[in-house]
Amino acid sequence: MKRTVVAYLLGKILLVESLLLLLPVIIGLIYREPVQQIGSYLFVSILLGIIAFLAGRLNPKKIKLYSREGMVIVALGWITLSFFGALPLVLTKEIPNIFDAFFEIASGFTTTGSSILPTLSTLKHSSLFWRSFTHFVGGMGFLVFTLAVLPNTSEYIQLMRAEVPGPTFGKLVSKLSGTARILYGLYIIMTAILVLVLVLVKVPLFDAFLLAFGTAGTGGFGINDQGFAIYQHKQMIEWIIGIGMLLFGINFNIYYLSLLGYLKELLKNDEELRFYILIVITATTLIIVNVMRYYDAFSDLLREVFFTVSSIITTTGYSVTDFSKWPVFSQIILVLLMFIGGCAGSTAGGIKVIRILIYIKESIAELKRSAQNGRVVVPKISGKALSKRVENQVSHYLMVYIVMFVIILLSVSTEANDFTTAFTAVAATFNNIGPGLSEVGPVANFSIFSNWNKFILSIGMIAGRLEIYPMIILFSPTTVKKLLE
Repeated sequence: MKRTVVAYLLGKILLVESLLLLLPVIIGLIYREPVQQIGSYLFVSILLGIIAFLAGRLNPKKIKLYSREGMVIVALGWITLSFFGALPLVLTKEIPNIFDAFFEIASGFTTTGSSILPTLSTLKHSSLFWRSFTHFVGGMGFLVFTLAVLPNTSEYIQLMRAEVPGPTFGKLVSKLSGTARILYGLYIIMTAILVLVLVLVKVPLFDAFLLAFGTAGTGGFGINDQGFAIYQHKQMIEWIIGIGMLLFGINFNIYYLSLLGYLKELLKNDEELRFYILIVITATTLIIVNVMRYYDAFSDLLREVFFTVSSIITTTGYSVTDFSKWPVFSQIILVLLMFIGGCAGSTAGGIKVIRILIYIKESIAELKRSAQNGRVVVPKISGKALSKRVENQVSHYLMVYIVMFVIILLSVSTEANDFTTAFTAVAATFNNIGPGLSEVGPVANFSIFSNWNKFILSIGMIAGRLEIYPMIILFSPTTVKKLLE
């Protein structure tokens, strides 16, 4: 383990965060906030700048990253990003408890959207901005953003592979930094369009940016205590956000290839995209049938159910209704959507649609092999045969996922008052959803847990966002020993 390389690259990551922390400083100046408020963000920005400068002086002559080092840097990077990103909230005393602040910002960067805040009225504009902006940066990946401005080198592919969600990673163009710039370029353009559309339906500009950050990053932090009800065109805004969440839950490679003229072929051949759309339509239809007796107008029924399904499957977490009061059948569908998540290569969390599709294909293939002894059956995705390597990776991921889920659940269960609260608290954080059910439902928060379990859930959020392996590698005895040597 080359500690010099790890420290040097962590310095690069913290340098980017130090520059981004100047944005809430600007927001604070615009809204004429108190000196302590602005100074807290400025102090942490300068502190990170100093740390980054000292780390930059290490300047290793040759950067050679292997898979383990890449995973360690990514995991350690996300933890330090969340810690330093939380410091301004502690210094401003808006969230004086460091465990609460760490939970809040880890939730932001991982685009989870779970919160410990009972009210948002205590937050200044600068903190509201920073809190939602972490969704935007974390959605596509903080390190992807960092790589977009780093020198062209193939060595950084280990960082991108460890951060980009999905069972496989492929570059869109030959240069890694080019891939990062393309992804972020598309991401920024789509977010800008969403901001414009929201402004056109008379959402204030500041609110439009914050809502767009949460939608684009599929994060879902609330920006006020009244939700969408305060806006003049509430129903229209809910449709815009609902469709927006669904679009950001799609693999961004599809948007890039669509620009190159392959949209028709993608719609025809991309099984993950078709399965994703099918899941949304099926879940929406089933819930509509189940809850329609509670609604007078079909337009309200369709809008609220579609919005909720879109929010949960994309792991955004915005809510326009208290779905914890829906019938158990509908709640179970939503919990299943929490685990499925969005498409690989999107900003959404969860296990990912492609993995679910692979599990189904593998199960069908195994049934055929069992029914006809000796028959060779090779499952295919989008017309291509699945390699044994991918099949094994996906199967192993599920086992690791279940084990880690159970470990976190056991910890949380010591404090939860009922199984629904404990189970959905873990499902909501580990899958980067936001709200759960019962005591952590859409109108509640996670302040019921102790500092220990807030920390465990925070680590769970980061592990879920990075798809587990980087966090396991970081805390493995071998890695800890090498880092301390």
